Amino acid sequence: MDLSVQKDKLPVHVGFIMDGNGRWAKKRGLPRSLGHKEGAAVFKKIADYCLDLGIKYITFYAFSTENWKRPADEVNAIMDLFDAYLDDVGKYAAKKTRIVFLGDKAPFRKSIRDKMIDIENKTRDFDAMTLMLAMNYGGRDDIVRAAKKAVQLASEGYLKPEDITEDMFSKLLYTEGMPDVDLVIRPSGEYRLSNFLIWQCAYAEYYFSDVLWPDFKTADLDKALEEYASRNRRFGGV
Repeated sequence: MDLSVQKDKLPVHVGFIMDGNGRWAKKRGLPRSLGHKEGAAVFKKIADYCLDLGIKYITFYAFSTENWKRPADEVNAIMDLFDAYLDDVGKYAAKKTRIVFLGDKAPFRKSIRDKMIDIENKTRDFDAMTLMLAMNYGGRDDIVRAAKKAVQLASEGYLKPEDITEDMFSKLLYTEGMPDVDLVIRPSGEYRLSNFLIWQCAYAEYYFSDVLWPDFKTADLDKALEEYASRNRRFGGV
């Protein structure tokens, strides 16, 4: 670890858009499923490194609400990888890492849903780091879901229009109780948010690179953190 950033200049919450797995495999003449497998291995390394650095919250965009549109064999391969990862997640529990899944669990097969719920329950009180996995997640869907909750509360007499504030609305999102994102890292040469934590990234800093996710190293994360530390975050002020 050769990161030169001071602890007080590290972001509290880092979001990773894991992109480029399929292109990484295609460049090597490999099935896209192998790209996702390599990307999953990188995810584990980066999560471990964030824990070592002392970053308190990390979110990985693993599978969006739109990703169901991909070919069935690719989706099935991703689901198999996810299922296997959930069997291996005990190592994070041993490190007192809280695991939270963002997104609607309903479309997943029962074995995956049950594991997700069990992991969230078992790690609920851990505080060394909070690791969030956005699975079947979409930023617009998150906001619409929260709006429906607000309407339901209003219809039941628990909520008045004047009660709706940004802070109150934030508590209706999947990330209830979590801080907003400070830094979004997107490799692979793309320059867009792709429906990732739209509300929560309102004042996030962005770091883009041409590195495909399976090639992303801890040194690449160091560069992003050093760039973040050099920026002047004014939040609309002077």
